[in-house]
Amino acid sequence: MSRKKKRAQKHEKNNIVKSLFTVLEQNVDSSFTYKQIAEKLQITDATSRNTLIKKLVSLKEQKRILEPKKGFYQAVKKELSKSYHEGVVDITSNGNAYIIVEGFEDDVFIPFNKLNTAFHKDTVQVYVYPRRKGKKLEGEIKAVVKRFKETFVGVIEIQESFAFVKIADFRVYTDFFIPQQSIHKAQNGDKVVVSFISWEPGKGSPEGKITQVLGKPGEHHTEIHSILAAYGLPYEFPYEVSQFANQLDTSIHPEEIAKRRDMREVLTFTIDPKDAKDFDDALSFQVLENGNYEIGIHIADVSYYLKEGTILDDEAFERATSVYLVDRVVPMLPEVLSNEACSLRPHEEKYTFSAIFEMNEQAGIVNEWFGRTVILSDERFAYEEAQCIIETKEAFIPEDISIRDKAYRVSEDIKNATLTLDRLAKIMRERRMKSGAISFDKVEVRFELDTTFNPTSVFFKESKDANKLIEEFMLLANKQVAAFIGKQTPEKPFVYRVHDEPDEEKLLSLQGVVSRFGYSLDFKSRKSISESLNSLLANVKGKKEQNLVDTLAIRSMSKAIYTTNNIGHYGLAFDYYSHFTSPIRRYPDVMVHRLLQHYLDGGKPADKDRIEKQCKHSSDMEALAANAERESIKYMQIKFMEDHGDQEFVGVISGVTEWGMYVEIIDNKCEGMVRIRDIKGDYYAFDAKNYAIVGERKKKVYTLGDQVVVMVKNTDLEKRHLDFSLLGSYPLEQLLDF
Repeated sequence: MSRKKKRAQKHEKNNIVKSLFTVLEQNVDSSFTYKQIAEKLQITDATSRNTLIKKLVSLKEQKRILEPKKGFYQAVKKELSKSYHEGVVDITSNGNAYIIVEGFEDDVFIPFNKLNTAFHKDTVQVYVYPRRKGKKLEGEIKAVVKRFKETFVGVIEIQESFAFVKIADFRVYTDFFIPQQSIHKAQNGDKVVVSFISWEPGKGSPEGKITQVLGKPGEHHTEIHSILAAYGLPYEFPYEVSQFANQLDTSIHPEEIAKRRDMREVLTFTIDPKDAKDFDDALSFQVLENGNYEIGIHIADVSYYLKEGTILDDEAFERATSVYLVDRVVPMLPEVLSNEACSLRPHEEKYTFSAIFEMNEQAGIVNEWFGRTVILSDERFAYEEAQCIIETKEAFIPEDISIRDKAYRVSEDIKNATLTLDRLAKIMRERRMKSGAISFDKVEVRFELDTTFNPTSVFFKESKDANKLIEEFMLLANKQVAAFIGKQTPEKPFVYRVHDEPDEEKLLSLQGVVSRFGYSLDFKSRKSISESLNSLLANVKGKKEQNLVDTLAIRSMSKAIYTTNNIGHYGLAFDYYSHFTSPIRRYPDVMVHRLLQHYLDGGKPADKDRIEKQCKHSSDMEALAANAERESIKYMQIKFMEDHGDQEFVGVISGVTEWGMYVEIIDNKCEGMVRIRDIKGDYYAFDAKNYAIVGERKKKVYTLGDQVVVMVKNTDLEKRHLDFSLLGSYPLEQLLDF
């Protein structure tokens, strides 16, 4: 063999060693098979693959890498000095970043040139420089410990022998390099999903491969699928999962009915949105001989069909939640369950899991029972129809609100049941408020769409008595189920929905904003905080600043999560709370049903660590789904504003930053940016302390809550950007360009 060929082979082996260390050290908490490493390094030929295998064995024998289990390889964790820490990356809009390190009072600032291939939300090893007096903590990233995500969405630009993908997310500060063999079926200009392969030191871009072609940018389905893909959310079920679901026996069997409490003869009905397709909860009502009421909260018994260890259950757990976008629902369960077998449709026998209460005239609980049941719903109502009964105290439903497309009368029994349930719900709600619960009734934006998914109008979802009736009885079931298990001794691990007390700094920040509108918060005690928050939310209702104050108040709250460690629910003022009532769309509810039945059957305490991991996954997926839902609303708002470029709108300043101010239009809640460099008539600077932008010469001030007049300047559906031109304050004060 020639010396030149030997040198080439040695160089190739060294490259493989260097590259595999890069793969392992960027994921120090994970282990990989040689096939997974080969895929990440894009090794496809047999010679290189054999070299990789030999090197893995050799490095393991030298103890330079680990083999935690047979055939899986992992990096050796390096002991860190006191200057090295682990944290999560938060990349800002200007390209710099902060590292959130547990136990640190301040975040660690990382300049752009010290990111060392880290992306937003990656877990990293960071070296923190010695702190200089009066200066913020600063450091540099030394290694990526764990990638937060490995798939990204962007637009592909194809060259002769390679391609680049420009990522839509501004926090991904680099294009992806795509070798020719990894372009697959993508065409120039397509929106694609790119999978991260590696980012070797010294290379200007990470390497990736195209795993999915979404379509042409700007097309409706392309953009909606892009939103889902950006958050790693699926939009269709794998074939084998759909096949498994379609082969389930969904018929009702006498031998199964015999194992359940039979509620088919009791008056039962559902109240849901008029366009709902799945009905996962129903109420039953009857008056007992002693004058008390028996009220049943009946929930679809999803766990009867969704068996642990099946591919259907695995898929449901991975999804963990249904995702509600502006034009569609991406369900947690296939349609055969979500819209058919588990949907409590009228005049159909259904298996349910129920919480049944005997209640007195004061909405006090006299007795309670939990268990599996079978029901037969008598009627299905829309919220608007139930609201009509509550408001008129009559059984007549007029044609204009009827979901039957004609006027009709409900039975006197249903009318009386609805009115009694409404009265009891109002007593329970008032009791909750007196206990310190917080009443968030934030306006929800909805769109009327035409047949091609173009928004024709914007409307707002309003919560009325009928909505609150259902809400109170669902809250009752969730609370009592959690208390039933939580108060048992010895402790029985369970799924709780907890909500910690609000962050004091965020409340002080909220106080600073609302004081501008003449409101105040009372910080004397936990109860006084709740009461003053409720007073604030009630006082802003219907006013121009409502959505701003509602949004800021919600942001001051802690995030509700699923966990086995019960600390109560601050926002609801409950010591015990869980999620029992929506197993069609939330996996934790399925877990609650399984655990509840397990304990009702006298089962031993469940594996707390396993449940906690499932809770953590469910909380994480819920957050991703919420972000996707918000982004889809933003997308549709921008699409709506594309056709209103020549109109003037009155808006409220909803946010102020160093690069401009956000303005929310009062009529339709669409929010856009007025860039500071585009404000005419003066040189404006950001005043962080006062949440304001101030003119240098004329001292004109624009601050949170001010009303201004704007026009659409630019819409960008792909980047989800909406830019406004500022015309002046409201009433209109024209800006002059001196």
